[in-house]
Amino acid sequence: MTPRPLQLAAARPRSQFYVKQTAAHFAVVVSIIAITFVSALGSPSPPQNRSAAAHAQPIGRPLTTIVIFGDQYNGGDELYDVKITVEEAVRGEKAWQIVKDTSALNNPPAAGFEYLLARIRFEFSARTRPDHYRYTLDQSQFTAMSGDDRMYDAAVLAKQPEPALHATLRSGDSAEGWVAFLVPGGDHTPLMLFREDVGSVIHEGSGSLFKLYDEKASATGKSKTS
Repeated sequence: MTPRPLQLAAARPRSQFYVKQTAAHFAVVVSIIAITFVSALGSPSPPQNRSAAAHAQPIGRPLTTIVIFGDQYNGGDELYDVKITVEEAVRGEKAWQIVKDTSALNNPPAAGFEYLLARIRFEFSARTRPDHYRYTLDQSQFTAMSGDDRMYDAAVLAKQPEPALHATLRSGDSAEGWVAFLVPGGDHTPLMLFREDVGSVIHEGSGSLFKLYDEKASATGKSKTS
């Protein structure tokens, strides 16, 4: 399970992707914008040479983005607020115990790796009425990575810990559940990348970053999560 390099795109205010509407046999051009609001004082434009960890949201602090769906058939753009929070992160023996208790068919992690479970809350709400879109949330949209931008392979489990994070959300809905990752035991400061891809959507952008470790514990040289 060799980490794969990730090249994060430079921040840009807006990007486009396309959704193929199979039933109607036409392509809809959809725009999406992700704006991250961080409750911190200082320069609003961070230097581009900052590490991925410098852009990542800590455990317990919501990250808010604005998602814009739009096409010529529904009268223009629709804005949706999305709020994502990593509520909890569990790794090591505690995570393996949860995975093992979920199903006897779940295998132990490969040598040098350990399971990391993140409990994530996802909220979705339209800004205007009427609204026409639903948002499909899937665990494959979340990926663990290192602080130096290297992607990790997904955890392959016979059964995911419950509740697993997957849902089709209407405006006003929220979902909460576990996402399982496999990370090197020596990486004490792993991150999580979320991409807004939905179904056949092809997304051009760098996504949103979250920390999968306790900042205070990391500062003291420990990697303890919950």
